Amino acid sequence: MYTLILFLHIMSAVLSIGPFFVLVPLVKQMRDVPDAVLQSQISTFRSATRLVKHAGHVLVTTGVLLIWQSYWQWTTPWIVMTLVIMFGSIFFLARAFKPILQNFDEPHADRAALINKLNRSVWLYIGLLVAMLWLMVAKPELW
Repeated sequence: MYTLILFLHIMSAVLSIGPFFVLVPLVKQMRDVPDAVLQSQISTFRSATRLVKHAGHVLVTTGVLLIWQSYWQWTTPWIVMTLVIMFGSIFFLARAFKPILQNFDEPHADRAALINKLNRSVWLYIGLLVAMLWLMVAKPELW
C-alpha cells in the first residue's frame, strides 16, 4: 500500500508542477494575440490552475498518508519547511492568478501590465513548488 501511495504522491507532484512549465510560453504568446485568442489562452490558464489545485489536494492527502505510514515525524525539519512553504503557496495560488485573470475582462485593462504580473506569478509559483520538491527529494537536515 505504501508504494501505491508513494506513486500517487509523485504523480500528483508532477501534475502540480508540470502545467506551469507549459504556461510560461503561453504567457509570452499572450502579448501579441488578438482578443479572441487571448480569451482562449486565459481559459487554458484557468484550466491549468484548476488542475494544479486538484492535484495539490491529492499531493497533500498522500503526503499525510506517507508520513503516517512511515518513520518520519511531523517535526522533521524538511517536513516542517515543506509545510511552511506549502501553506504559503496555497495563499499565493489563491491570490496570484484568479484576480489577474479576472482583470483581463475589464474594458480598459492594461494587457502588458497584467501579462507581466502573470509571468512573475508563474515564475514565483514554480520557485515555491521546486523548493518543496527539493525538500521532499533531498530531505536535508536543516537543524
